[in-house]
Amino acid sequence: MAKIIDGKAISQKIKDETRQRVMELSGKDIRVTLAVILVGDDPASQVYVRNKKRACEYCGIESREIHLPGETSEEELLALVNELNADPAVNGILVQLPVPPQIDGDKVIRAIDPSKDVDGFSPISVGALSIGLPGFRSCTPAGIIELLHRSGIETDGRECVIVGRSNIVGKPMAMLMLRENATVTVAHSHTKDLQEVTSRADILITAIGRAKFFTKEYVKEGAAVIDCGMDRDENGKLCGDVDYSDVFEKAGAITPVPGGVGPMTVAMLMHNCVEALQIQGLDRV
Repeated sequence: MAKIIDGKAISQKIKDETRQRVMELSGKDIRVTLAVILVGDDPASQVYVRNKKRACEYCGIESREIHLPGETSEEELLALVNELNADPAVNGILVQLPVPPQIDGDKVIRAIDPSKDVDGFSPISVGALSIGLPGFRSCTPAGIIELLHRSGIETDGRECVIVGRSNIVGKPMAMLMLRENATVTVAHSHTKDLQEVTSRADILITAIGRAKFFTKEYVKEGAAVIDCGMDRDENGKLCGDVDYSDVFEKAGAITPVPGGVGPMTVAMLMHNCVEALQIQGLDRV
């Protein structure tokens, strides 16, 4: 029977730690401010922004929410990003993705000052991660590392299989697991005999967006299974990439959906907002 990795409880600890750090900075008259830009009225994006705003309120981080109409041009959005880059009162900038089709999301991410890139998506942040330099870590992969550490799951020398090669999860996750001295395989849609590859993993991390795709046949006995999926099953119920009930008895540890990886992403965003002050050289003011 698997140990349940409680992302809600662990994320709460991280937010509590962040809150304490913000209070200490406040005592030195140092404020932490996150600017969140939402373009359009995508319902899922609105939920994500509300969750981030609530987390900011809890941690004592000032949240500057900027909601732009869906017809906003790329030039207008880039001009706003440049204004925030130049604003010394803003420590972190986040553009909620996806953006409307008239805007190149990658171009917008590249426009964010790397020292304010609290999402960890910019090429500078990714490059620093790839060669082991200090910098922002992408929130979801960084959250998974915290889940593993705080759940007592050993990574050193273990075989880790990551299924998915996105720039947001798969690729940075692989680099972070290499830092943890794991032996890393990245599998994807062109991988031959996926079941054979995943069933040798001591740590299996899934991020493919296919509801309940991974059954017990894909999992090694006693493996730690980290499910990054946010899918809907045949009844419209939120679920992950892993068939939780099928895998539960075989895995050694497993994250539920919801309540596993999801809460960690927001918690690590809050952590990154405070880290931004150190990167910007403001934490010693």
